Amino acid sequence: MKTSSSPTPPQAPTLSGGYYIFLILFLVLLSAFGSFVNDMYLPTLPEMVRAFHTSRSTVQLGLTFGMIGLGLGELILGPLSDRFGRKPILVGALIVFCIGAMCSVWSKTIHIFLWWRLVQGIGASGGYFLARTIPADLYKGRTLAKVMAIVGAINGFAPASAPVIGGLVARSINWQGIFWILFGFSAMLLLLTIPFRESLPVDRRVRGRFGSAFKNFAVLVRNRHFMTHVLLKGSALGVLFAYISSAPFIIQDHYHFSQLQFGLFMGVNALAVAAGASAAIRFKPLKRAAVIAAWGLATVIAVQYVCFYTINNVWIYDALNLPMLFCLGMIFTVGNTLAMNEGRACAGDASALVGFVGYVFGAVVSPLVGLGDILHSTPLCMAILTVIVVISAHKSRELPADLTATGQTSASSGSDSSK
Repeated sequence: MKTSSSPTPPQAPTLSGGYYIFLILFLVLLSAFGSFVNDMYLPTLPEMVRAFHTSRSTVQLGLTFGMIGLGLGELILGPLSDRFGRKPILVGALIVFCIGAMCSVWSKTIHIFLWWRLVQGIGASGGYFLARTIPADLYKGRTLAKVMAIVGAINGFAPASAPVIGGLVARSINWQGIFWILFGFSAMLLLLTIPFRESLPVDRRVRGRFGSAFKNFAVLVRNRHFMTHVLLKGSALGVLFAYISSAPFIIQDHYHFSQLQFGLFMGVNALAVAAGASAAIRFKPLKRAAVIAAWGLATVIAVQYVCFYTINNVWIYDALNLPMLFCLGMIFTVGNTLAMNEGRACAGDASALVGFVGYVFGAVVSPLVGLGDILHSTPLCMAILTVIVVISAHKSRELPADLTATGQTSASSGSDSSK
């Protein structure tokens, strides 16, 4: 009987050209869904402060609760998808999100809204972590890296378009309209699950007792290679969320730009993430991209830290965001690919941990940047997280294993492999 401790490595399938294109687009939409859930209502955060008669930091908890839901959802749904398959878990998660989106529209207080954001996060987590899991079911090594880089590059348009759409919608049907659009997005994804083919065959699913599906978490946590790349991705995601959660108040409240103008700022900047994701795949070994990007990020954050305290100029602030996001895009590709390549034998659990750690960083940092003077708390949070990014990138470089033609050892072994 197969258990969580004896996963079978995936064999690369042969997909028809038409279905391959559908699969890539489907993965892009699943990944974009997570970006839309967080980014689309960013332009309305100042409006929601006034609508709910609450504080800036309390409204930012909407991001935190969403990320808590994303993290918890991945921890629960990851092992379940290893046991029951990807498709049924995805369908169930999308239905949960639809419920959360509808109910958040009818929230009478900020506290009720925050709880429905938690439900939304749990529902959105299904698509978000499966966008990483499904490629690891089907591919490995540099082929996996190419697929994830393609998805990451195309998906750069999601955070680019989400704030713009949010700014346009907010001008006409306020913040509630955004969640109706998210409801429609989720319903569309539900329809697309019909032609989607299950990526995890029955003979590769975890069997035995129900709780055995969760045992791989302990195996993965003990895998030094895997956790190094998880920490790399997670700390970089924390920097991104520090930027995302502070930007609405810096650009709209401090510099007095409109919701639509804010969306345009965020949209153009987000394209830098896509460019960074595309650039990372050109490096051999792949981990070299993380070291270069980490030091590039540290340089930008250091300059930005000084500018926040000494120069009150929106154009300098925004110009520095572009190289910062480019470096983050490179790090995301490296962290995602190397972590999933290492943990692909139990891909659902591996993807869940990658997402969970990232959202722990994001959930902690989002309300912190709103405390006190946001022009001072934001660069401080970014600087601390960047130190972790640099350390993790160098730890990754010290590991002897990278992408190989046959992939690395399974997560269950935790042993080293050659380049």
